[in-house]
Amino acid sequence: MDDDGHPFDVFSKQCPSRGTLEHVTGRWGSLTIGALYEGTLRFNELRRRVDGVSEKMLSQTLHALERDGLVHREAQTTNPPRVDYELTALGRAVAERLLGLIHLVEGRMPEVLAARERYDEVRVGLGAR
Repeated sequence: MDDDGHPFDVFSKQCPSRGTLEHVTGRWGSLTIGALYEGTLRFNELRRRVDGVSEKMLSQTLHALERDGLVHREAQTTNPPRVDYELTALGRAVAERLLGLIHLVEGRMPEVLAARERYDEVRVGLGAR
């Protein structure tokens, strides 16, 4: 419920849950959350784990997830400075569900690849006429 007592509805363009869903299900958000489910990581450790993410995109993703209350950022005043990232309780709950989807997709990739092949064969055949 929002402050006015209305239920949240991700299908409504004005609902704030839509932005959070985008942060969680976007490519870098989902991979970052999945990586942090494995444990606390420093920025560069996280960047290596999430193969292909740029420093800028990872930074933006972490800021969005932290703002949404899914990630906790811990800055330590050491020399050199150390910053650790970990999931909050809410972030862990989201990650558990997200990882279920990730594992489902990974486990069914032979079916996906076969479907892609069938689709491409039909489309190439139609395009050749």
